[in-house]
Amino acid sequence: MTQYEKDLYIIPARFRKMENLHILFWLIKDICWCMIFKALGIAMIFPTLAIAIFISWRTRHIMAELTHNIAITLWISANSMWMISEFFGVDEQVKPYCLIPFSLGLLVLFYYYLIYSPLHKKKEAATQSPVTEQVPVNKES
Repeated sequence: MTQYEKDLYIIPARFRKMENLHILFWLIKDICWCMIFKALGIAMIFPTLAIAIFISWRTRHIMAELTHNIAITLWISANSMWMISEFFGVDEQVKPYCLIPFSLGLLVLFYYYLIYSPLHKKKEAATQSPVTEQVPVNKES
């Protein structure tokens, strides 16, 4: 088995359909925000966020997927807070609080790229490098 085959991440069709549905819900939510359809926009938060949480849970065993999906979940949360605050005319008071989930998403990704991934690559390289036995070379022959 090649390294490429070991690193291959295969998504079952039923999960791919759910991820695609997630994108549809997310786009509907954002279009409702843009068009100021308050009720539908707020209603679309729930399936969008629920699927994002489920996708994060489902990918919990693959750190790269988990961290990115947590960041997306936090992004949708911040985005939803911002949308609701604009709908009700309190965005100037709420917008600073939206930075909390946005920043937490960045923090999760910084952890993955700056700490977890480099350490994991070093550990993986150490366990995969073959130990070669040094054979003395006879210079006299």
